[in-house]
Amino acid sequence: MIRMFLAHPATSLAQLSSTRVFFCLLLCIPPAWSSCPQPCQCTDHSGAMAVLCSSKHLDEIPKDIPKDAVFVKLDANKITQIPNNAFKHLNHLEELDLSRNAIEKIDMAAFRGVADGLRTLDLSNNLIQSIPKEALVKLNAKIRLSNNPWHCECALQEVLSEVKLDPESVNEITCQTSVREEYVGKPLIQVLDSGVNFCNIHQKTTDVAMFITMFGWFTMVITYVVYYVRHNQEDARKHLEYLKSLPSTQVPKETISTVL
Repeated sequence: MIRMFLAHPATSLAQLSSTRVFFCLLLCIPPAWSSCPQPCQCTDHSGAMAVLCSSKHLDEIPKDIPKDAVFVKLDANKITQIPNNAFKHLNHLEELDLSRNAIEKIDMAAFRGVADGLRTLDLSNNLIQSIPKEALVKLNAKIRLSNNPWHCECALQEVLSEVKLDPESVNEITCQTSVREEYVGKPLIQVLDSGVNFCNIHQKTTDVAMFITMFGWFTMVITYVVYYVRHNQEDARKHLEYLKSLPSTQVPKETISTVL
């Protein structure tokens, strides 16, 4: 090898220079996920980018998640809301874990842009009481909604009827509050399987409220009519008495007949 270097110094120097350039490319050029949001970690997971932000005390969703992220873990943080278009730029996103946060509100367009590719969405163990149907119905993902303080009503029933729920956790979707007291503390799926329809309950409640309102208005109208008739009768009686008190020569009989 020394002989080759001495015999062909120009060639050896060129090879040495190429080697230096190669190592410089490896060491000096940052990887594709160098823009990883702080304090998260971005790693390669079977050839796909994984963004790991678990237990990082985050109170909002990072805005600089790399656009080629496939797996995003945001579990065990302090996130309270999922705003509109939070993941719109993540066209390759397949798995999203938002479990064990303090999420209370999910905006209607929270998952816009990821509907086609998202395979799993974990929203379990949060503080979600209700969720707009528009936020989930276009997703093809398997969704975990267990261990949230759900308010069981027609709107929630409509959401669950149109999304793909994770079968392993579906029995953990429990009614913490409900439009009917007897369903509190029970698994929602069990309640629905028993034949309960919250939308019918809502309709019946609305019908009763409308009936009570109409009855109230009807009572007011009848009361007013009775008062009006009695008041006019009283005025007519007083007027008749006044006419009778006048001298008979001053009051034509036709007038008294008209009053009577």
